[in-house]
Amino acid sequence: MTGLCFCPACGKQISQEAPFCPACGHPNPSAGRYAKNKLVAALLALFLGGLGVHKFYLGKIGQGILYLVFCWTFIPWFIAFIEAIIYFATSDENFARKYS
Repeated sequence: MTGLCFCPACGKQISQEAPFCPACGHPNPSAGRYAKNKLVAALLALFLGGLGVHKFYLGKIGQGILYLVFCWTFIPWFIAFIEAIIYFATSDENFARKYS
């Protein structure tokens, strides 16, 4: 059974393995990749967020590096804690739309 994701252009639910959205024809960025798990991202943000691990997991490499550079200030730890709460509070559908 294939996983489902959302088209970033039109928001329709499509198969993860589909190379293009059947509704609008937009390329599927998650084709051939695994969808990101909301719980994993939230737990990474909660426990290792000050180092930017959750940003690397979500594919936001630049932000992850920024967290690493400033981890000594403890500001990324505070921001990551807030992001963990946001990830926990976000619905699965909205999380998949944003990070798939």
